[in-house]
Amino acid sequence: MAGIIIGSGIFATPPDVAKQLGNPLVILAMWALGGVLSLCGALTYAELATMYPQSGGVYVFLREAYGRCVAFVFGWTYLLISKPVAAAGIAVVFAQQFNELAFMRSFIAWFSAQTGLLWDHRATTSVLLAVFTYINVRGVRLGTGVAAVLTVLKALALGAIVALGLLLMKGDAANLVAGPAPIDTDTGLPIALWAAIVPVMYSVLWTYDGWSDVGAIAGEVKTPQRNLPRIYLIGTAAVTLLYLAVNAVYMWMIPLDQMRGVPNVAPLVAKELLGPAGAIAIAVVVLVSTAGSTHGSIMTGARISFAQARDGLLFAFLGRIHPRYRTPATSLWVQLALSLAALWFLGTFAELAAAFVFTMWIFYAMAAWAIFIFRRRMPEYPRPYRAWGYPVVPLVFILAGVAMTVLSIVQDPKKTLPWIGVLLAGVPVYFVWEVLRRRTAAAKS
Repeated sequence: MAGIIIGSGIFATPPDVAKQLGNPLVILAMWALGGVLSLCGALTYAELATMYPQSGGVYVFLREAYGRCVAFVFGWTYLLISKPVAAAGIAVVFAQQFNELAFMRSFIAWFSAQTGLLWDHRATTSVLLAVFTYINVRGVRLGTGVAAVLTVLKALALGAIVALGLLLMKGDAANLVAGPAPIDTDTGLPIALWAAIVPVMYSVLWTYDGWSDVGAIAGEVKTPQRNLPRIYLIGTAAVTLLYLAVNAVYMWMIPLDQMRGVPNVAPLVAKELLGPAGAIAIAVVVLVSTAGSTHGSIMTGARISFAQARDGLLFAFLGRIHPRYRTPATSLWVQLALSLAALWFLGTFAELAAAFVFTMWIFYAMAAWAIFIFRRRMPEYPRPYRAWGYPVVPLVFILAGVAMTVLSIVQDPKKTLPWIGVLLAGVPVYFVWEVLRRRTAAAKS
């Protein structure tokens, strides 16, 4: 679970948060809030997952609570928005770090001299997405052993930053003193706290995202009734503590003004702690981590769409298998096209992360509401684990999702209403698609 959660966010999110807030204590409070909300979600989903210990996670909860239409709309939104922007967002962090390597800086300088154009990080990101999609089509998977090594590397790198920061004592307490609020580049005025909450929480919740994905493989967990609650709770709590410690060291080592000017703060901190060698080592970890996360995101995203198509809850062509490689090639290539469109349309890591969190938290909240539906509809149904803090804990999580959605629409309707439009368009599409599916089935019979 730690490997799922710890990805690109903890390396790229802190500078984006620093661009919105000037008080380190408020920043830590936001990270703690993100952890608490994720833990509330984990406590809620642990009950749902033990009721339905089958692969699918959020998709299964929505299908069982609300029926086929809502499950279709989730798959529709996940296919068109959520997964493409997630894959692109992770890959952007890789591309930004990769472009800082010496040979890439030389290439970019040569390219600019020859063409008179600036090399865009989106070009590097596009190449990475295309390469990993092709690898997935060919059927080459990142082995579980390699995935475990990547998880250990990520956790050790973050743990080393915390440990070395405390042992070497190279930080400055003055960096933890509240400073002036950052200036909004559009208005030229300081950013108010209320205006910073939504973009900051988008970044933070992106970084915590992954706690819900354990439910997607619930059918493959041994003794799920006993192990799933432990995985949800211990995993989420451990990552929360790690993130709080890492961010405290980040801000203790690097002033917020300096942090705002870099795409990735971890190499900068490592350089302060261990010199150039430390910065290079952390940069390599970031590259390996984000490459592995990008590969995993592409692989799992396409397979979820593939599985829903095979269940009759998405377009049939997404369920096609490559005749030679026996992989969900069509879903993979469609996902690539949508990821590239999201990348070039949105462009920045912050925009991609915001689009993902906005759409997914609508469905996270709906899936959490299923706990009330199931307790009312099926009071005697076996529940190996009953959510601690019910009904307060699920309600806190649901209200947070509702609040994030409403505040996002109020603050920036131009960016959020198109996503709502795509989501709602899934309802009429479902009914048209259902009629056509039934007619096709009747014709075949």
